[in-house]
Amino acid sequence: MNRIPALIATVTLACASAPALADIYKSGGGSLYAGANYTFVDVDGDDLDADLGTLSGKVGAHVNPYFGVEARAGFGVVDEDINSTTELSVNSFFGAYGTLSVVNESPVTPYGILGFTRYELEVDNVLGSSTEDESDLSYGIGVNFAVNDALSANLEYMRYFDKDDVTIDGLGLGLTVSF
Repeated sequence: MNRIPALIATVTLACASAPALADIYKSGGGSLYAGANYTFVDVDGDDLDADLGTLSGKVGAHVNPYFGVEARAGFGVVDEDINSTTELSVNSFFGAYGTLSVVNESPVTPYGILGFTRYELEVDNVLGSSTEDESDLSYGIGVNFAVNDALSANLEYMRYFDKDDVTIDGLGLGLTVSF
């Protein structure tokens, strides 16, 4: 008779602690986060192919374990000489996005991202400089790698811009801190 209450207590304790143990490895992090990314940017157009670099910051919130909202802003840190007299650079960019995460029991979280980005490019040559800014629908995929409960690294591909025969793509590496 004494074994039945002990068995019930053991099963209850095991069932109650299983979700807590699973949360140790569960991806998805906290509800608020901030981070920084370095992005290798490829700008392609009719007579244009430039490889640039940007540095950006991001802040966001997980509305639930699957859906989040995020804002990003950044600037160029690596320019490219298009020819002997012309240089292309990123002045700035910013955007707002929604994220859809594939939450699982591992420290790796794949996600999709969709939103709008405003990009400003600058061309410098012997005649002076000019800037062009445009906005477009942006989308991409990425993966977060949880280092610990508060820190994760990420790898991401984004199509920032695709309009008027010009595309701006990026492959980003970053760190994110969850609060």
